[in-house]
Amino acid sequence: MKFCNAELEKRVEDALSSCLSKVPFLIIEDIKNEPDRGNIQPDLLVRLALPDGEQILVVEVKSSGQPRLAREGINQLLRYRNILPEAYVVFMAPYISPKAAEICIKEKIGYIDLVGNCRLCFGQVYIEQEGKPNLFAKKRELRSLYSPKAERVLRVLLNNPRITWKIKEVADEAQVSLGHVSNVKKLLMDREWIQIGKSGFALSEPKQLLKEWAENYTFRRNRVRGFYSLKSVAEVEADLAEICNQKGIMYALTSFSAAARLAAAVRHERAFAYVEKIEDNIALLLNLKEVPSGANISLLSPYDEGVFYGSRTFDGDRIVSPVQVYLDLLGFRGRGEEAANALLEQMIGAQW
Repeated sequence: MKFCNAELEKRVEDALSSCLSKVPFLIIEDIKNEPDRGNIQPDLLVRLALPDGEQILVVEVKSSGQPRLAREGINQLLRYRNILPEAYVVFMAPYISPKAAEICIKEKIGYIDLVGNCRLCFGQVYIEQEGKPNLFAKKRELRSLYSPKAERVLRVLLNNPRITWKIKEVADEAQVSLGHVSNVKKLLMDREWIQIGKSGFALSEPKQLLKEWAENYTFRRNRVRGFYSLKSVAEVEADLAEICNQKGIMYALTSFSAAARLAAAVRHERAFAYVEKIEDNIALLLNLKEVPSGANISLLSPYDEGVFYGSRTFDGDRIVSPVQVYLDLLGFRGRGEEAANALLEQMIGAQW
């Protein structure tokens, strides 16, 4: 990686120094940005003084520590190691993902990132620190992967985890452009969450994808309106289904309402449903009163119609896909998280 500015180079050098300073008997003699040293062109060469002699570190820096780019850097380091077998090679990036760290460990390569995660093992030196969060997550990248159109692609993949897809097939299924699918595919490739073959590509790490999506999702992206009814939750859900079916309005139960039908252990005292168009006459027909607090009915105007993808009929009621139910449940700490984990274990994970 060519250092695009002095600030980045300084941050890399500071991270190196911070990690190495944990060893009291080690002295950093020199850190150089040497573009050419014989047959190798490392980003940095570091000379260390140890009690038993000198140690050279050869450092490769990448703009991302996602697995695909990490492999590129690691392959370069393996070539350096063949040329300079006495050197210890180190991979660096702003943030090194857990999977990329595993790859480094397997290849016996050291790693350091700019948030403090590191593992170096050479001679008498052993330094390891993990668990530091990613402070360098590219907001633009996350917005690209978890935008409404991109999420349509994710729903197709997660609801059909065993299918191998062509880009056009996903675009048709998700009702998005070929460009949207290609962009999502690249971002998933960087994370190594898909496998690519002659017949297309398929999701290989659904659990990791769903986990990261959940971290970047909130059901409050929808417009949520709270109502109160004297009827039981079950009666209101039945009435909602009947009225929406009569008027041709797209709807689907979600959150606790849907989870109670998919996982036997889930109980609920409040109805949750997506309704394509929440009009005042629906509330009137259901005899609902809109309230600022104490609601036992929540109707959600979807931020994107993709939330309805994978909906199915269950005992006469329409419910969103298990993946969508899982995402919506996580918005409620405690019981919501428990219900989401039960759903993940009993239904979603069983498809993987």
